[in-house]
Amino acid sequence: MFRSFWSRVESFLDEEKRLFLGQVIRFGLTGGFTTFLNAAIYYGGARWGHIAPLLSNFLGYSVAMIVGYLLHNYFSFRGHGCQDRHWQLFLRFCLASLLGLGLNSLWVWFMVNHLHLMKWTPLPFMVFVTPLVSFWLNRRWVFRPSSKK
Repeated sequence: MFRSFWSRVESFLDEEKRLFLGQVIRFGLTGGFTTFLNAAIYYGGARWGHIAPLLSNFLGYSVAMIVGYLLHNYFSFRGHGCQDRHWQLFLRFCLASLLGLGLNSLWVWFMVNHLHLMKWTPLPFMVFVTPLVSFWLNRRWVFRPSSKK
């Protein structure tokens, strides 16, 4: 059934669009996992570990960033761009993910610390908004195709 569906999708898309769709799907799976990992560490630390929400968010981010780099490099964006300059890629990935940390910290600060809402209220933004920004930045800057051919 899935194979039949994918054959129909492939017949409508050219090679470039199929590659992009594959990246989106792999990024969604990988990003979904790392987002869940970050959110679970944040919420578990803030709720049951009695860790300050921003510190708990930073801990979740740190773990998810390392796992995310490995998964995105070898799975999500495999074959897209130059992946043999690991230190340069890792540095770019860290900078890009700092934006994700900043966005998630903004959600936590604004909703939990400023508006005094419940600790779960930043989660929808952490799960839906931040990953969209992250995909765009990773595809266009971190794992971009090399200009040297």
